[in-house]
Amino acid sequence: MGSARHGIFPRAPAEIDTFDYIVVGGGSTGCVVASRLTEDPAVRVLLIEEGPRDLSPYIHIPGAYYKTAQGDLLKRIPWEPMPEQARDETPTMVQARVLGGGSSVNAMIYIRGVPADYERWVELGAEGWGYGDVLPFFKRAEDNNRFCNEAHGVGGPLGVSDIDYIHPLTRAWLQACQQAGLPYNPDFNSGDPAGCGLYQITARNGRRSSAAVAYLNPARRRSNLRIETGTAVTRVLVEKGRAVGVEGARGRRKVVYRAEREVIVSTGAIATPKLLMLSGIGPAEELRRHGIEVHADLPGVGQNLQDHIEISLVYQLNGPHSYDKYKKLHWKAAAGLNYALFRNGPASSNLIEGGAFWWGDRNEATPDIQYFMVVGAGIEEGVDAVPGGNGCTVNLGQIRPRSRGEVTLLGADPAMNPRVAPRYFSDPYDLDAITDGTMAALDIMAQPAIAKFVAARHMPGPSLRTREEIRAFCVKDAHAALHPAGTCRMGRDDMAVVDPTLRVHGIEGLRVADASVMPTLISGNPNSVCIMIGERAADFLWA
Repeated sequence: MGSARHGIFPRAPAEIDTFDYIVVGGGSTGCVVASRLTEDPAVRVLLIEEGPRDLSPYIHIPGAYYKTAQGDLLKRIPWEPMPEQARDETPTMVQARVLGGGSSVNAMIYIRGVPADYERWVELGAEGWGYGDVLPFFKRAEDNNRFCNEAHGVGGPLGVSDIDYIHPLTRAWLQACQQAGLPYNPDFNSGDPAGCGLYQITARNGRRSSAAVAYLNPARRRSNLRIETGTAVTRVLVEKGRAVGVEGARGRRKVVYRAEREVIVSTGAIATPKLLMLSGIGPAEELRRHGIEVHADLPGVGQNLQDHIEISLVYQLNGPHSYDKYKKLHWKAAAGLNYALFRNGPASSNLIEGGAFWWGDRNEATPDIQYFMVVGAGIEEGVDAVPGGNGCTVNLGQIRPRSRGEVTLLGADPAMNPRVAPRYFSDPYDLDAITDGTMAALDIMAQPAIAKFVAARHMPGPSLRTREEIRAFCVKDAHAALHPAGTCRMGRDDMAVVDPTLRVHGIEGLRVADASVMPTLISGNPNSVCIMIGERAADFLWA
């Protein structure tokens, strides 16, 4: 593998621990896989997570999302813009680096996409992943506090709840959506997401229900589960065409673990292809160029990268009409006391209570634009606050992107970030759709129900009015929605990386289970899908 990798370790480990299964990555999918496997007391499972335990109190309070969306629980990875997207600084996308992964730091929005998303997976070679196949696993995971019907389940590990505290500005925006012609939709996950409404979130009794909380916490008492945080896996060990363990680093100490049955890689759509390539699994020519021994020539590793790209429209309000007022100490104290005493109030909200699904391209069978009403400004990394301090933000994304990018290695040193080239808007269809979606968002914000609270449009500036001007704004100011997927996709063709049971082609004893296996992104926030993938992966491993 070259001296760059091995030079980071000052000494070899004293002993090698052996397990039945090793799960690499303690994110949304990895937590599910590890927890489900340990339900069999006869197997020993090791879960390895690069980041720390989920001990920060900000993780567990929904209203502290503004802290987890920007803080030190995130890894920042530069991405390569297209020439027309050139900026003064290299843009970055953030990925979670903490037990629970994205489910510990995200906005908790619970969305599954539409049935047609999964039928498309089947068309692309993922047999057994149609909507009828995956729905039972969504329901197995779910403990919904409002629904129990053909689409929703109760009694599962994952808390899915209505948001008890809804800000008045969210209600005003939903009224504005209806004034603009969008119907009200009581359940975005019914199979028909069209319209506006209130999101359900992954929370239970006013606290975040991350994959770590929902799945790992109940499993911690099992003696057959070991969780190693603060440990970075640097390669999967492959012997005679079989994955037999992993090598990694805990601080400056080298660690090696052996797997008697299987290794499951669940490190996400950026880190998973990087780890596979560092392990000699990927495009042979590129691996040899970096001095890496090839164990399986899989040209699809790192290809097919797709992400939702997002536009943020920021408005200055004419008074303290948003959650921004809670930046002041006395309001923050009042919200904290309410939450401590009653588990309610502003701190029980995820700050993004309302949203909508609507069309950018009316030729699409289902909505292709998703909207988020953020009741504040400057909450998410890279989005500015407003003059006067009181603002709100409308985020929107094109949720079935046609553009495709790639993740490739810059070298054989595991400490290096990979090259991430999403190629946003490389297919002009995506730009046209998001431009139309932005025009619709501007129209909603001009409706009487919400306009009475607005002092000025901050971003884009009020001088931008025409479709062409808004289109240019979208090119310049669009940012990653942090939903990368597809880089180790399921299928049977030459560019597929895993088969429909998530086994890596050409390597025995190795599976991938995370967003990278999705043939296409689903139409919305993918966290619930990652949890469903974990449920299915455990089912395959039990078989």
